[in-house]
Amino acid sequence: MAVIQKYGKNYGPDLVCHKESHPSDKIGAHGCHKKWPEHNTNWSRPVARVWTVVLLLGTCLLYCARVAMPICAVSMAEQFSWTKRESGMVLGSFFWGYCFTQVLGGYVSDRVGGEKVLLLSAAAWGSMTAFTPVLAHLCSQPIFSMTLARFLMGLLQGVHYPSLASLCSQKVVESERGFLMSTVGSGSYLGTLVIGGAGSLMLDLYGWESVFYVSGLLSVLWSYCMWKYLLKGEGPIITLESLGSGGPQSKLSKRHWLRLFKQPAVCAVIVTHLCTASTFFTLLSWLPTFFRDTFPDAKGWVFNVIPWLVAIPSSLLSGCLSDHLISQGFDTASVRKLMQFFSMGVSSMFTLLLCGNTTFPWAIAFVSATMGLTTFSHSGVSVNVQDLAPSCAGALFGVMNTCGAFSGVLMVYFSGYLIEATGSWASVFALITTVNLLGLCTFLAFAEARRVDIVSSKVHHHNIQI
Repeated sequence: MAVIQKYGKNYGPDLVCHKESHPSDKIGAHGCHKKWPEHNTNWSRPVARVWTVVLLLGTCLLYCARVAMPICAVSMAEQFSWTKRESGMVLGSFFWGYCFTQVLGGYVSDRVGGEKVLLLSAAAWGSMTAFTPVLAHLCSQPIFSMTLARFLMGLLQGVHYPSLASLCSQKVVESERGFLMSTVGSGSYLGTLVIGGAGSLMLDLYGWESVFYVSGLLSVLWSYCMWKYLLKGEGPIITLESLGSGGPQSKLSKRHWLRLFKQPAVCAVIVTHLCTASTFFTLLSWLPTFFRDTFPDAKGWVFNVIPWLVAIPSSLLSGCLSDHLISQGFDTASVRKLMQFFSMGVSSMFTLLLCGNTTFPWAIAFVSATMGLTTFSHSGVSVNVQDLAPSCAGALFGVMNTCGAFSGVLMVYFSGYLIEATGSWASVFALITTVNLLGLCTFLAFAEARRVDIVSSKVHHHNIQI
């Protein structure tokens, strides 16, 4: 485990060169860019708290809309006579769409602002969710319309987390990023709980259509309130001019991107996030089946609710702890590594305990500990990308999330193969532990917290050419 060092420095060589500030310096040296202006665009603490609550609610609604289809899938399959394979095709189409807009969403957010991309995407996927029952009833082949609708939902929701990363890197100071990202991240668990409880109730009382109508219209209402009260109802959200002339910090050439990906710290966050996402998707997909197979008489609401109830305060705790340590002067890189150690190292210990014979209460305790500790990555690798490249954090997080989504889908399928081949859940939990340890070792060995998206020269009048 990384040793936390106090008053560590996060400086080092970077990528886009500029000279140190000097009163007479108007332009950079030959082959270099002019120094980027250091405007203080960070939110004040009260403003940051308001945005934190708003983004938490937005992420909660994001998951309410995302999980609406899985909740209603059984009822829809009965009404439209879908087979298990057809139901799986509808549900799985979301993730294929989700993979394709990660990088694009982050890139656009870096140029025009993450809050604008969040607003437009929320209005779009909220409308799509509310319109889903209409599509299902109007189309003569609901299986095709629902598959297309889920694919489009994936495309529209794929920009959410890269936009959050871009917005946080541009507006939140380093010592407060952990709390914001962990709080907003807990919205995913809150949304899953809300739609699981309220959605199931609406499904029983008013039919599956009501779940889509309510979650979709609430999402549209959220985007309207955000536009009206936080963005003050400003004019066109995104214009072609703003896309073509984004701020100087978003203009990184292909050469600079190639140099960025050659940085060991950048490769480390990509690999670590890939491992984290893969294991999380696997647990999310297979834990309900594990409990049904191992404890057939157990109540479903117990193992579907308790782990997520634990995950919410755990996520908040990780953010408060990481920000407190950084504000006390501890080295940022060491704090990020400590959070990731809890997320991937300590959580794996509880995952391994599931391999042996255990009772239902102990299994619930182990799974709850695993899911709770996993949320510490919100203050680890998820924030580290903003430390490394705040000027292009959205696009870089999009790359990370794309890799994580693809690898997650593959690992979920491979886990199913292992269960059928071995007939044992121990093989799946061992696989999860192995992938976690691989990502953790990579992060501990290569992770840093210095900026690598700019290059600063400590010599005033030396020409530097890349």
